[in-house]
Amino acid sequence: MKRFWTEVTVDNDRAIRLDGRPVRTPGRAPLALPTAALAEAIAGEWRGVGETLDPRLMPLTGLANAAIDRVAPDPQAFAGGLATYAESDLLYYRAESPAELITREAAAWDPLLAWARDRYDIHFETVSGIMHRPQAPATLARLTEAVASRPPFALVALQPIVTIAGTLIGALALAEKAIDADRLWTAAIVDESWQAELWGDDAEAVQTRATRRRDFDAAVRFLTLLD
Repeated sequence: MKRFWTEVTVDNDRAIRLDGRPVRTPGRAPLALPTAALAEAIAGEWRGVGETLDPRLMPLTGLANAAIDRVAPDPQAFAGGLATYAESDLLYYRAESPAELITREAAAWDPLLAWARDRYDIHFETVSGIMHRPQAPATLARLTEAVASRPPFALVALQPIVTIAGTLIGALALAEKAIDADRLWTAAIVDESWQAELWGDDAEAVQTRATRRRDFDAAVRFLTLLD
């Protein structure tokens, strides 16, 4: 789509307007945001459009569209899908060897599990290897409640953080400011970093990781702007 507007504004309802006309989501709902900070950031994406609109350069707008069109109509269903990651969180499955990688995983992941134990009064089963080990029903129930208690805009931000980092527990810790984004990213790529040190990185792997980090950072920024 070619740029057809000159002025981007935010109205009193924190909705984005182009030359006074409301921007609408793909589902035709007004693009209205829950906080002034998020509204201004999204307005900034629209102000930054060149001659042609490229949705890939507007990640905050995309997340807001998804929150309004996909999540808000049935937040409990969306939360339920996200909560299934509690069954196979990255933090449960540890390397069997070598000793240095085991130590690195423990240093990065054990503090997150300890935080969740204290925060939610739950227990985790960890395992060496990749064979699935069920978690206690009470653990899954508490983590499901923790996800389901969040509003649609927070849920839509958590989804890419969880899927990119591979950890629901880490995403909840980030949302509650128990860990910062850089530390969570480092924890998420412990195994990748180890492999890169051992065997070297190729250009494709570097590019893929950079793309994931870009999407991760956009979701983190979106979540931060909800405060």
